[in-house]
Amino acid sequence: QVQLRDTGGGEVQAGGSLRLSCVASGSISGANVMAWFRQAPGKKRELVARMISTGGSNYADSVKDRFTISRDSAKNTVYLQMHDLKPEDTAVYYCNLAIPDSATLTLREFWGQGTQVTVSS
Repeated sequence: QVQLRDTGGGEVQAGGSLRLSCVASGSISGANVMAWFRQAPGKKRELVARMISTGGSNYADSVKDRFTISRDSAKNTVYLQMHDLKPEDTAVYYCNLAIPDSATLTLREFWGQGTQVTVSS
């Protein structure tokens, strides 16, 4: 069983920084994507950033130039460095791991429990 643990959330003032971490435990091999999603009250969960196992990454427009995703694949760990935080960044942030299964034509997904990020004005 694969399990994710995301940590690093907290409360900061606008303009501050936080670094989120997510460690995946269990047997993980082959191609995969690790990502960060967030969900604010009353809103749908949205993709913030993702990084494939080979190093490519992409970001939501709202966080470009402020957030940076990175991975330590050997440790099955993904990070989200957040700078210049804004009140609209307030949300529960969730780590996500997606593993395609070509044999079953399914996408296996695993989620962290979520970590709260609160940005005060």
